[in-house]
Amino acid sequence: MHLDLAAGGGAYGRRAALERALREAVRAGRLGPGSRLPSSRRLAAETGLSRGTVKAAYDQLTAEGYLTARQGSGTVVASRPQDAPDTPSGPFAAAPRPRHDLRPGSPDVTAFPTAGWLRATRRALAAAPSAGYDYGDPRGAAELRTALAGYLGRTRGVAAAPERIVVVSGYVQGLALLTRVLGAVGGRAGGPVIGMEDPGLPFHREVVRRSGGRVVPLPVDASGARLPDGADADALDAVVVTPAHQYPTGVPLHPDRRQALAAWARRTGGLVVEDDYDGEFRFDRQPVGAVQGTAPEQVVYLGTASKTLGPALRLGWMVLPARLVEPVAEAKLYSDYHTGTVGQLALADMVTGHSYDRHVRAARLRYRRRRDLLVARLTGGGTGSTDGTAGGVRRGVEVRGVAAGLHALVSLPPEGPGEAEVLRAAAALGLAVGALGEHWHAPEVPGRPQGLVVGYGTPGEGGYPAALDALARALRV
Repeated sequence: MHLDLAAGGGAYGRRAALERALREAVRAGRLGPGSRLPSSRRLAAETGLSRGTVKAAYDQLTAEGYLTARQGSGTVVASRPQDAPDTPSGPFAAAPRPRHDLRPGSPDVTAFPTAGWLRATRRALAAAPSAGYDYGDPRGAAELRTALAGYLGRTRGVAAAPERIVVVSGYVQGLALLTRVLGAVGGRAGGPVIGMEDPGLPFHREVVRRSGGRVVPLPVDASGARLPDGADADALDAVVVTPAHQYPTGVPLHPDRRQALAAWARRTGGLVVEDDYDGEFRFDRQPVGAVQGTAPEQVVYLGTASKTLGPALRLGWMVLPARLVEPVAEAKLYSDYHTGTVGQLALADMVTGHSYDRHVRAARLRYRRRRDLLVARLTGGGTGSTDGTAGGVRRGVEVRGVAAGLHALVSLPPEGPGEAEVLRAAAALGLAVGALGEHWHAPEVPGRPQGLVVGYGTPGEGGYPAALDALARALRV
């Protein structure tokens, strides 16, 4: 039984690592309902752990409902309840977890630095004054804003002073706050007009619309997002772009386009919103610097810890032009007052102590290896498969946008099976993967490119090779 115990640490890290590995194996479907687990004595011998550690992990997972232990029949994976009466329904019901998950948008959360986060939290709590547990500054804790100012300037080329930073609960809140502020200060009937990349993430477009904005498409080509011509560009209040690694095509914004954006903003008073969602993960050369560093009074920089650490932390940051700091901070105040202080202090400790940098470097190496496996597996680059098939999948399939980030665009040739057929084959194999078609502003346009958006950050280490095999089989339809 393959178990990845490398994520352990802390005072009880070996037991916690075993619990996480078993829990992930059950969630990912590698250990199905009814699967019999080795005896505690046998698993202890195989893993080098003590029998007591293994037994304690089994007991914990039994209490959580993942395992079932019966006298004389050993320990088995528990059956998953069907149609439980308290199962939530409607739009917020949890979707069934796929057997193989290559959907974009998430990092490998099994690699969260639990031990480092615990150490940082302990140090932060020990040093925090009693006032730190009271209501805080809507802009965020001064400790984190100061730490981020240094980190972003050093690693992303952002011109950031602590007083220009507002800490938010993630990119979505930052985008929503900014849209509402633009609507309030602009006074345009019908709300601010905001250009967003086409293709781009439909959820973010909906965030803008529900915050009072009107969305217009910005076409994306091999050089990145392109401003419309003439009066159409002048009609925009803001543009939202992903310059370091466009989502979902993966192209970086060309230097000429960067300069054009800054010139447009200076000329019209418009705003460039820079979504730097995975800017730290550049694999083949130094990371591309942020646009904000070239025009700090025209660009709002938005970053988060969601891809570097994990979305559950709900920690993000906005670096704002001076004129927008107070309006955004006021909007934050009346939205949720302030982001949780304890998490901010822990992240500040990790940044100032450089453990955050070390974690990002290790993650960059891990994701680069995954990127290389993906490219080799789909293009026949020499990497074998765990199912015994040859490398390479189908003539005309190309893997694009892989110089950076946690996703790749697998383009499909015009001839042969398209997105819908490949997605049906993937679903039959228990594989979840993104589709390029759902990212267009107007999806039903004949002749548009087709492809899959593959998130190679999502699976745990143990499940990644099998997920690649399923992807290769789906592409051979």
